[in-house]
Amino acid sequence: MAQTSPVTEGFVATCEIKIDASPETVFEYFVDPDKLTLWQGVAAELDPRPGGIYKVDLLPGRAVARGEYVRIERPHHVTFTFGWEGDDQIVQPGSSTVEVTLVADGEGTLVQLRHSGLPTEQTTLDHTGGWTHYLSRLQVAATGGDPGRDPNLDRTSR
Repeated sequence: MAQTSPVTEGFVATCEIKIDASPETVFEYFVDPDKLTLWQGVAAELDPRPGGIYKVDLLPGRAVARGEYVRIERPHHVTFTFGWEGDDQIVQPGSSTVEVTLVADGEGTLVQLRHSGLPTEQTTLDHTGGWTHYLSRLQVAATGGDPGRDPNLDRTSR
């Protein structure tokens, strides 16, 4: 199987958050579908190996993120391509790249997320807002808390 190179052109969204859990713990929330859906989406199909599927149903019937894993280095790096299913989407599946770096920081982890290959300034702002929202939910879930129902599920559009 050919190895996919991550997309790095275009606009870049970056987010960073500190989580009071080890990199080993936080890492699992990016590769285990049951853990991922505690903080993002309602269903996930994940095959965390280079070339494996990354598919997350964020808003049933309205927003499905799809791509494939590019780089997995437990417990410090996860890279996957990313885009939205549907012909009308400006960010097509696999057209952008999300790189997650987990850095041990005392008893916790600094999560650094870089989403590159976004086509416009507006999509960059939209994805920065989305990742900020979901990383705050991850911060709760990875420490054993319940982030509650995602308020995005009640929105009428993505």
